[in-house]
Amino acid sequence: MQFGYKKITLLSLAISFSFISIGQVAKNPVEKKIDSLISLMTLDEKIGQMSQITLDVLGKSEPGMAFQINDSILSDVINKYKVGSVLNTSDNKAMPLQQWNALVSKIQKKALADRLKIPVIYGFDAIHGATYVAGATMFPQQQGIGATWNRQLANEAAKISAYESKATGVHWNFSPVLDLGTNPLWPRLWETFGEDPYLVSEMGVQTLKGYQGANFGDHQIVGCLKHFMAYSDPKFGKDRTNAWIPEHYLREYHLPSFKAAINAGARTVMVNSALINGVPTHMNSYVLNDLLKKELKFTGLVVTDWQDIDNLYKRDKVAADQKEAIMLAINAGIDMAMIPYDYQIFCNTLKELVKEKKVPVARIDDAVRRILRVKYESGVFTNPFVAYQNYPDFGSAKFEALATDAAAESITLLKNENNILPLAANKKILITGPNANSMRTLNGGWSYSWQGEKTEQFTGKYQTILSAMQSGFGSQQISFVQGVAYKMEGKYFEDSVVNLEAVKQAATTVDYILLCLGENSYTEKPGDLNDLNLSANQLALAQAAISTGKPVILVLNEGRPRLISNIEKQMAAIVQVYIPGNFGGVALANILSGKTNPSGKLPYTYPRYVNALNNYIH
Repeated sequence: MQFGYKKITLLSLAISFSFISIGQVAKNPVEKKIDSLISLMTLDEKIGQMSQITLDVLGKSEPGMAFQINDSILSDVINKYKVGSVLNTSDNKAMPLQQWNALVSKIQKKALADRLKIPVIYGFDAIHGATYVAGATMFPQQQGIGATWNRQLANEAAKISAYESKATGVHWNFSPVLDLGTNPLWPRLWETFGEDPYLVSEMGVQTLKGYQGANFGDHQIVGCLKHFMAYSDPKFGKDRTNAWIPEHYLREYHLPSFKAAINAGARTVMVNSALINGVPTHMNSYVLNDLLKKELKFTGLVVTDWQDIDNLYKRDKVAADQKEAIMLAINAGIDMAMIPYDYQIFCNTLKELVKEKKVPVARIDDAVRRILRVKYESGVFTNPFVAYQNYPDFGSAKFEALATDAAAESITLLKNENNILPLAANKKILITGPNANSMRTLNGGWSYSWQGEKTEQFTGKYQTILSAMQSGFGSQQISFVQGVAYKMEGKYFEDSVVNLEAVKQAATTVDYILLCLGENSYTEKPGDLNDLNLSANQLALAQAAISTGKPVILVLNEGRPRLISNIEKQMAAIVQVYIPGNFGGVALANILSGKTNPSGKLPYTYPRYVNALNNYIH
């Protein structure tokens, strides 16, 4: 086994791929249908199936107007270039259920009117609920689900996410994330179930089963394992950067969660956007073919992440240009390219490569076979149109009740000196901190928009920590001074001091201080971090609270363990809420009042010092 490489030649890449021949898969009815369909397909139709574009390519939104598909562009995409998959939302913003359903149905209608009547498979990132659908039920992010250590809850949450996603007409969910949360600096740590391979495997399998069910019924959706593999352990903690990992560590720690999910029936896999031991994963034939497709016997489709083929020449400089990058990636085992914009260039270039015999026709046929197999299995061939009216429980009270329970089960009590919690009734509480009155921080990234910055537009009916505490304890018992606020511009976790003296003054008339610190929403590169310590402004707020002499209860609303060792000793209690979703405020208030007993357990090692970022994997 070799995750690095000494020399890569065109010949070795051209012949190293693995493909499933007709004889390798039992001739069940699906395989017979695929055989028949492939025999009718032109090269253009095959390459189109390997292409995935983002919704914004198909139209635009005028100010104050809903997104509209341009019929001419849709015809070019479907009828001329035969594109087989669409993803994402429009304008980086959630849409209403009915609008989603109408858009997906229009795309499907166009696809089914084409010569071979192959439906499109639509995908989006429903990672803690149907995140791009207004009114959908939002659960804790995966890290919080991991903290529950509750397999059944993970399964039930995934079932609801699948139900509400399927109501839109979407058949494919880019979830679960099966990366290990081993590097606390990594900005996608909160998207993982935790650092331990056993925990991640168990929760990942249950989540996958919740999405897919036993046979992809009306309420099920195809899951996608992310990100194969070792994406989460970059040497310097920055997103999409190199991981230097010995072979035995890769196999013992990073591989088991993917293997377990593949054995449980996973049908799609998304590729690590970065590099393993100097080799970009999107061109690593060993990882994608020898390991994934041969050794693990994965028969589904392998999809890139966003524009990642281009990174082979733009970022990693292992390809001279886009054409060579496409050749390297497809020959290495990529089945579908998340382009997501320049579909003409990708399709035309791949066609040239096939004609020049730089990409074998057999590799194209293998990729198309895998894509069609997933489309048949998912039910999109037999039920391409979904009527949202058949999903009456969308956003229902019973779904929201489970999301509230999930948030409560995830919340983890880290410290409770002298049993100060639960808080005594009829006591006055000062609430302060940048996370105290924010739905954005409760939901995190991938919530209504990519970075979560539009969350407040969609969450008016839910309760922040502040409003939930006012409801639970009585508004007359609660006072609020923000102290520190997140900046509107710049990096998503930058903040500024509002008024520390006002916090001190307000504290003179209360019995407790509830200090809500942590991070603003972020994901991927915008969340890269150089220092795990809480910001200087938040630490100054903590010191201001400590200086009052009042008991301070620290609430951590964060996606990764920000260091608190310089204030921890002065905290009377510490509660970790992670990124709990729309019902995190209510769940926290119930725990602080004693209505709910905290039961969450850390899914990762919380470091005390910046030079002690070790994992405890037992």
